[in-house]
Amino acid sequence: MLCQHYEHIHEGADSAFSVDASNITFGAGCLAEAGDIAKSLGIARIAVFTDAGLVATEHVATVLNSLKAAGVDIALYDDVRVEPTDESFKAGTKFAMDANVDGFISVGGGSVIDTAKAANLYSTHPAEFLDYVNAPIGNAVPVPGPLKPHIACPTTSGTGSECTGIAVFDLLEMQAKTGIASKMLRPTRALIDPDATLTLPANVVAASAFDVLSHALESYTARPYTQRPAPSAPSARPSSQGANPWSDLGCAEALRLAGLYLERAVADANDIEARHQLMWASTLAGIAFGNAGCHAPHGMSYSVSGLVRDFQPAGYPLGEPIVPHGMSVIVNSPSVFRMTAADQPDRHLDGARFLGADVADAAPSEAGDALSERIIELMKATGMPNGLSGVGYGPDDVTSLVAGSINQRRLLDNAPMEIDEQILTTMYEGAISYW
Repeated sequence: MLCQHYEHIHEGADSAFSVDASNITFGAGCLAEAGDIAKSLGIARIAVFTDAGLVATEHVATVLNSLKAAGVDIALYDDVRVEPTDESFKAGTKFAMDANVDGFISVGGGSVIDTAKAANLYSTHPAEFLDYVNAPIGNAVPVPGPLKPHIACPTTSGTGSECTGIAVFDLLEMQAKTGIASKMLRPTRALIDPDATLTLPANVVAASAFDVLSHALESYTARPYTQRPAPSAPSARPSSQGANPWSDLGCAEALRLAGLYLERAVADANDIEARHQLMWASTLAGIAFGNAGCHAPHGMSYSVSGLVRDFQPAGYPLGEPIVPHGMSVIVNSPSVFRMTAADQPDRHLDGARFLGADVADAAPSEAGDALSERIIELMKATGMPNGLSGVGYGPDDVTSLVAGSINQRRLLDNAPMEIDEQILTTMYEGAISYW
């Protein structure tokens, strides 16, 4: 059934898809395996990347104790910035080079994991900073070879960064997010301990979970790989290769779990089942979008984060404005899916159904509204901002938001419809508020 979506191969398009994934260990308590895994990878001196809010937690202590017990020398870097920038990537790189390490372990959310990826890349294959950054903002120079071993230990149930070859950051001079994408950046191993999420504040759980939800929906509704240009060589096939039967499986289950457990996990920190299931959903969605790629909601999120003025959500570091990644994505999603449904009504109805909506009597023309309304229900139930207005933007900001996202072609071109400046403007206008 899932493969019928791919039966028609466009002329000049790809006729095959690739499956790549990190070597994953999932389960309560698995952070204690860090030392043995580092030793098995031949790491003698390891850079431990984390942030100031996590360094004193039991999760980091478990990893450090395990590494020490295995006889692995440790260089601790706890200055990772939440929502990293080009400057914080450079600072992490300098630390790694000065510390002379032969491996990395990241303990934290997507910001920590992405910073470790960047530090690994630039310390292993030094280059001008923009060389590896996605075009057209950067030069998109291919990573010339393998990186040092990297063990990723996520502590949030959201970004899926432990499963992808993508590192996202704010380019300060442009006031917009961009990223580096290469299969070489994918962590060597991932230790996914769902107990790490039990101490997260409700707002962080909600924002992270909506990132999972949008990863899965965007991958499931992405342009099929059979409609993307064939690569110049098999080795040049991108990670963001479009929707494919493998990613569809992870998307469907991740969405089903989000529909069942998202509200419960946010409402009750003691609901261990719900928080564990969200972590598994995050893993599935991470594998899925690591092989399919996201599209417009993520592309639009980059300027929402980059142009933030004074929004400071509960549960995140105080003192500077921030729109957490999951929030910056989900405020766009209902508006986007209302528009993209015309190209893939069946897939959008599937998404609504996976999330728990009753779409038995819905017509194809109602697919966009059905999916968007279910997302909005979940947003309202978990205290998410009311669209762009909820994070400080209004109609007068649309032009700037468009300008900050129109060059995110890796993402926008993965959408099931062509997205130009006018379409992007309409999508932002539709995301100003939902209720």
